[in-house]
Amino acid sequence: MELQERVAVPIFTEVDRDVFLNEVYPGRSPAVLRGVDLGPCVDRWTVEYLAMKGGQREVKIHVSSVPQMDFLHKNFIYRTLPFDEFVKKAAETKHSDFFLAEEESYYLRSLGEDVRKEPADLSRQFPDLAEDFHTPRYFEPDRFFSSVFRISSCGLQLWTHYDVMDNLLAQVTGRKRVALYRPQDALHLYLNGDKSEVLDIDAPDLKRFPEFIKAKRYDCVLEPGDLLFIPALWFHNTLALHFGVGVNIFWRHLPADAYDKKDPYGNKDPVAAARALQTLERALHALDELPAEYRDFYGRRMVQRVQNRTYCHNSESETTLPRSLSHKPGRVSKDL
Repeated sequence: MELQERVAVPIFTEVDRDVFLNEVYPGRSPAVLRGVDLGPCVDRWTVEYLAMKGGQREVKIHVSSVPQMDFLHKNFIYRTLPFDEFVKKAAETKHSDFFLAEEESYYLRSLGEDVRKEPADLSRQFPDLAEDFHTPRYFEPDRFFSSVFRISSCGLQLWTHYDVMDNLLAQVTGRKRVALYRPQDALHLYLNGDKSEVLDIDAPDLKRFPEFIKAKRYDCVLEPGDLLFIPALWFHNTLALHFGVGVNIFWRHLPADAYDKKDPYGNKDPVAAARALQTLERALHALDELPAEYRDFYGRRMVQRVQNRTYCHNSESETTLPRSLSHKPGRVSKDL
């Protein structure tokens, strides 16, 4: 099988606010930030400690009989458990008491108090645990959108998707593999909304998804205490190499009114983009009134106009790594 091009995500150390804003952030590419102080959570968040601090607060979780979760076809069910019971089950490899199968996998993505209106916030849903976690101050406080608490069973793999806000994935405990794809490769990922239809990225069905091989893959393995900067619109797929706990911090890097105000998850397309996509649908319906050869001709003209108006043709858009990686070699490592 033809091999997909792979690139190692660069690793930065000694990343304070100035280094992040001047060397990492301008590149608009993923970067692992190692050695950042996340607080005592890295040492404290054992299964027993989490169960004690989280208590019996009920949480809604994903349960799947297979570790490769598929959001598009919903190969999982939702269940509600007390947090302390969930944590203990997620840390197990086999279960004597189960919903679907003895080796079922569990996944928690925390939600706001009012799931339809409020974004997740670690300090509100799990205030005792939030005291252990230090949010990196890489952005202005008024730009903060959400802090999402995530816990997953060993081996759990989440579908490839993108988010519309910048975010930091803090891997507090356990190791996690993350594969990322740049926004420019969206046409190779067989999108259904914000998610890719290619579920198995390691052994893709190239008869169904022949273009997928053209997407350049960026790889990293997060160690406990690592941060991963994921710029908005970068696709990402995660695989838990161990039972793991993490926190995602999302922030608004566009003006606040650019985002859908009724979106507590932070994954709806920006208002202008959603409006443009709706307009496109109306244009396509209009073309349906024409004979096939006319639809083909005017469709190609539309594609050309979209490319000319929106595609980034400068060298920056094709850069695979930030230019700053060539500077200050003591701060950057390419080892995974």
